[in-house]
Amino acid sequence: MASKPRTAVATVLFSLPTAKPDRISTGKNSKWSARAIKSFAMAELEARKLKYPNTGTEALLMGILVEGTSLAAKFLRANGITLFKVRDETVNLLGKSDMYYFSPEHPPLTEPAQRALDWAFDQKLKSGENGEITVTHLLLGIWSEKESAGHKILASLGFDDDKATELSKFMDKDYDRSFK
Repeated sequence: MASKPRTAVATVLFSLPTAKPDRISTGKNSKWSARAIKSFAMAELEARKLKYPNTGTEALLMGILVEGTSLAAKFLRANGITLFKVRDETVNLLGKSDMYYFSPEHPPLTEPAQRALDWAFDQKLKSGENGEITVTHLLLGIWSEKESAGHKILASLGFDDDKATELSKFMDKDYDRSFK
């Protein structure tokens, strides 16, 4: 008896977790860019690699750098902020996890990480422009969380308000641009 070929089912995620579920029905059709979604997925993976119980702003920052092709990632690298430096700073700031701890497949977001995502969403809505919420929105959301590990790591590696202002000029654009 011949078996039927199986059909593959793929789920495409157009949104990232939000603390305010009513945002989804705002009428505005803002969605996350593919690069932002990939950055988020890579952030979860980085949190798991470090065996952390949550996905924090530091993991979001690492996820941006792992994705690597976005304007935000290129901007960070052009300013000397690399994945290895961020990983080292993360371990220095937060410490190493228990060697025998197994992080969940999708580590839940910390409160600062959730606020960073919500900030990015809100900035896109405030801009009134159509289009996607980009990785640049996400990076600036991390920077907006002053007490978060991600902000502290960025600051220790030389990112400051001037760099955030420079990057914000390109918030609604996620095109290939080289920074010198």
